[in-house]
Amino acid sequence: MAAPLRPRPAPAIELLPKIIMGVDPGTQIMGYALIEVRGQRVDVLCYDVINMKALGSNHAVKLKRIFDRMLELIDEYLPDELAIEAPFFGVNVQSMLKLGRAQGVAIAAALSRQIPYVEYAPTKVKQAVTGSGAATKEQVAHMLRQTLTLPPIAEASKFLDATDALSVALCHHYQKGNNVQAGSKSWGKFLADNPGRLNATTTTKKAATKKSA
Repeated sequence: MAAPLRPRPAPAIELLPKIIMGVDPGTQIMGYALIEVRGQRVDVLCYDVINMKALGSNHAVKLKRIFDRMLELIDEYLPDELAIEAPFFGVNVQSMLKLGRAQGVAIAAALSRQIPYVEYAPTKVKQAVTGSGAATKEQVAHMLRQTLTLPPIAEASKFLDATDALSVALCHHYQKGNNVQAGSKSWGKFLADNPGRLNATTTTKKAATKKSA
């Protein structure tokens, strides 16, 4: 009589793939990116933009477009966490308000699918990816080309908006302590130093079957 088969042990939680969605908010063009992290390995699933230039000046229509597209991406890629860049504090108050609404709508779409989010200052993202908080968009994109294998993108004109979103996702990955060369601060140290920066804590890891369904 054959011996009964023993069930295989569940994979260690740190070896399970994690999908991070990065978003660079915008009222005309919003960049987004999705990466899959497994241990030290990072794979770029996609990076692109939501282009709203053809939608005219109706801000409400643009916000709906952001919400709808975010839900489409979330339902397609099933991200575990959202990393989103905080609005840059400029001199134009009206632009800041519109940008804040766009960011809020993107966050609301994630929360509607019970996905936790973390907000990062632009200088924090640049520092994590390039080592300099004053890096340009071009320098960020160059560093990403050196660090990751990037799939092709259709239009060069939107490349920098997409790579900005990719840098936000990668920054979030680095802040978990998975790349000591990106900075000495661990995720726990970051929270201790910046208690007000985290707007929603991460929840329990989704079941592994979600990724294989």
